[in-house]
Amino acid sequence: MQISPPKHLASYIKHYIFMENSEENIMKLRLFTDGNTGLILSANINLKDLSGDQLPLSFFYGQLTQYKDLVTNGSFSLMAVVFQPYFLNILLKISAKEIQNQIISVEDVLKNEMQIFQEKLFYKTDPKLIINDLNIYFTKFLSKIINSDYELIQATQHYIIQNKGIVTSKNLEHFTGYSERQIERKFQNYIGLSPKKYSNIARLHYFLSLMKTNNNEENITGLSYKAGYTDQSHLIKEFKNSIGLTPSEYLKTENKLAVNFIELHSK
Repeated sequence: MQISPPKHLASYIKHYIFMENSEENIMKLRLFTDGNTGLILSANINLKDLSGDQLPLSFFYGQLTQYKDLVTNGSFSLMAVVFQPYFLNILLKISAKEIQNQIISVEDVLKNEMQIFQEKLFYKTDPKLIINDLNIYFTKFLSKIINSDYELIQATQHYIIQNKGIVTSKNLEHFTGYSERQIERKFQNYIGLSPKKYSNIARLHYFLSLMKTNNNEENITGLSYKAGYTDQSHLIKEFKNSIGLTPSEYLKTENKLAVNFIELHSK
């Protein structure tokens, strides 16, 4: 289940995703970057990374520069709050660059503020009611004064997405009025990625959206050119670096929990 936030929160929250698994089996999951950060809320998930370290029940995740494989054992329900890429910086008041690839326990930074949402998930409250309460929580938080730099970052992010990731440093200098170095410094602080890296992610996800609507392996070459890749080998290299699969392998993945969150099956 994917639900959009109300209009006044759309600049900060991309969407909510509710997931549940009733099977008592082991699932191997892969999370890869979509250029956004987020919050995972759960009251019962048994989630570990591949080294066997237990993840917190609820946690924030920073920008990913590489895919992350996770293993869950047993039934679970969770709520993913997918943030616009700069919102984690607003929420935690930490440089986004410092928390790249990091998992941060909610309890460590917000104490018991999220406990009520975890309890509602545990008692199987209607997810739409939980999302409504989260909208109220984030609205109250955003009633505080926010740095005006976020308007620039938000506008620049939208500009990159509208151009499907095909932008140059000169384009961004012209659009923002800032030098390449100034833009890069702001992006690293607020989003956690350079403008070039964010643009590459935007282009890759535009290609994913093209694959979703065409869903035909024979069209991959044509779609790669449409997405702005110089050749198919360039696309495949970037695809494997970001997702750990080839485009054909991704197409064959049946259980796509979200655009950047998939279930892997043992070979």
